[in-house]
Amino acid sequence: MADRDVVFLNRLRVFSMVEGTSTLVLFGIAMPLKYLAGMPMAVRIVGSLHGFLFVVLALLFLLAIRKVPMPAAKAGQGIIMSILPFGPFLFDKELIRLRDADAG
Repeated sequence: MADRDVVFLNRLRVFSMVEGTSTLVLFGIAMPLKYLAGMPMAVRIVGSLHGFLFVVLALLFLLAIRKVPMPAAKAGQGIIMSILPFGPFLFDKELIRLRDADAG
């Protein structure tokens, strides 16, 4: 694997963590603010940001199929895991494994 592919995977890992954190902020902070404190703007703002981050992450996984290359099934698994709370954090082990398997 070329150095630029390792860099791409590392950036994908970081972006995945950011997107996963946005999910947790949405579910753990913004939604309680909306339903318990009557602040619907919290979900509107955080939800919009989270939606944008999710779309970009899905596109990055699709790009990784050609760029790294990452198996299409692995990219699909990454997209599915990004839907689940804590999913990106669990899937990070797979990205590390992919990076290290081809880097060495």
